[in-house]
Amino acid sequence: MSEFVTSINCMDGRVQLPVIHWMQEQYDVPYVDMITEAGPNKVVLEGTDQQIQAIQAKVQVSVDAHGSKTLAVVGHEGCAGNPVPREKKWEEIKEAVEVVRSWDYGIDVIGLYVNGDWEVEVVTK
Repeated sequence: MSEFVTSINCMDGRVQLPVIHWMQEQYDVPYVDMITEAGPNKVVLEGTDQQIQAIQAKVQVSVDAHGSKTLAVVGHEGCAGNPVPREKKWEEIKEAVEVVRSWDYGIDVIGLYVNGDWEVEVVTK
């Protein structure tokens, strides 16, 4: 069993620990590989080829070197890199999850949202 899971998360420091703690508890792992971007959902959906390739390369390291079996695509309330309403953010998270699944790493890809109380909500499993 792997000791790692992976998160494509916002660079905003306020969302790091809630996501790390949630994933550690949900998947019984000590480590969460963090791939961070400002507005990660928007980057996955609309980023440049260079941005997407950089994310993909980091996911590949997490899967190959760390044996990660689960990846979360995370959005959050109050995101400066992608300041859209909650409903729009949830739709973007769902779309970004589908895009990441299409990269075909053979791992589970889920969508998470961190609300204004810094609580993790499951968007899609």
